[in-house]
Amino acid sequence: MIIRPIEKADNPVMHQIIQHVLKSYGLDIPGTAYFDPQLGALYEFYEQEEKGQYWVVEEDGHVVGGVGVAPFVGNPSVGELQKLYIMPEAQGKGYSHALMKVAIAFARRHFPALYLETTDILDRANQLYPKYGFTLLESPIEGSEHGAMNRWFLLKF
Repeated sequence: MIIRPIEKADNPVMHQIIQHVLKSYGLDIPGTAYFDPQLGALYEFYEQEEKGQYWVVEEDGHVVGGVGVAPFVGNPSVGELQKLYIMPEAQGKGYSHALMKVAIAFARRHFPALYLETTDILDRANQLYPKYGFTLLESPIEGSEHGAMNRWFLLKF
């Protein structure tokens, strides 16, 4: 396993991974990351973010997933954990945990808190976040762009 910052050449594979995973859960709908305008240009999106970064995880030389951190649109003083997706065949190998550790360490240096949005359909994700100290919120932080999400978590540093 190799975790590294995203490169421009990774854009198409991450676009495909994110849409594939969302579609497999029936989440290829408006209000999810499936339709995010930056989805096909993650490298460029995170490159221009002063307090943003996206990492990919490689298995046997192939990108199989990734995660990002950037300022939350509704409140840029708060970081947002974004687009944590792992291809189904690469799940269960600890990649999400490794990516979470990298993302949280980065966020801790740049923000007082880290926010994320998900849905109850993603059972494994909802089990993962509390293990890293995230607390379930009753509602989203104002400014959320993903209206189809119904679970919101916050980690205060």
